[in-house]
Amino acid sequence: MPKSSTPSRSRTSAAESARGAAGRRKRAPGRPGADQADQRERLLDAALACFVRQGIAATSLRDIAGEAGVTPALVHYYFGDKPQLQQAVVAERLLPVVAQLREPVSQAGDDVAALIAAFVQGVGGLVARHPWLPTLWVREVLCEGGALRDLLIEQVGPMLPRMMSGRFAEAQRQGRLNADLDPRLLMVSLVGLTFFPLASAPIWRALFGAGDVDFDDLRRHTLVLLDRGLELDDAK
Repeated sequence: MPKSSTPSRSRTSAAESARGAAGRRKRAPGRPGADQADQRERLLDAALACFVRQGIAATSLRDIAGEAGVTPALVHYYFGDKPQLQQAVVAERLLPVVAQLREPVSQAGDDVAALIAAFVQGVGGLVARHPWLPTLWVREVLCEGGALRDLLIEQVGPMLPRMMSGRFAEAQRQGRLNADLDPRLLMVSLVGLTFFPLASAPIWRALFGAGDVDFDDLRRHTLVLLDRGLELDDAK
């Protein structure tokens, strides 16, 4: 009597299942599953947090993986290496934030007081939404060897500071701005009067017992301070 083929088929099916399971077990380490679509965004946020806390140069992919609660292999899967991850953080986290400041400034038109007020108010709004910005700016742009200094000069510069200094120069030519001012240094002063106080707020609040000073107080102070130097009657 011929033997049944059923046991053979069962053994074949079992072997295929075993091979499939082994294949799944051998999946590339760190490769995301179907339920991890937001993993890349979490890694960008983790990288940004590490960059702000300890600096870009001092941050490793292992640090970022630990911040995100994943394996370093997962970071490699999404970004390859640290330079590519840094580029992604700049393109998807930093530059979009800076671009938010351009809109209110552009809408201010040619009025110098409105332009300055838009910048001062805009910086405060940005920092309220993204408190990490002043620290990252001071550490990675101002400090010698900062990883983002070239980015400021090549990409952020044309987007905002050069545009504003050009408007100041035009206002000066039309007699609407103090002729003794340098439009370029006016932009430097504005940055110094906004980013520096915000970045150093924990220090001066503790030094002067100024925990009651909020951003609106700082904004008013900055605009009043600029009023006489700019020779603007409506700076407030």
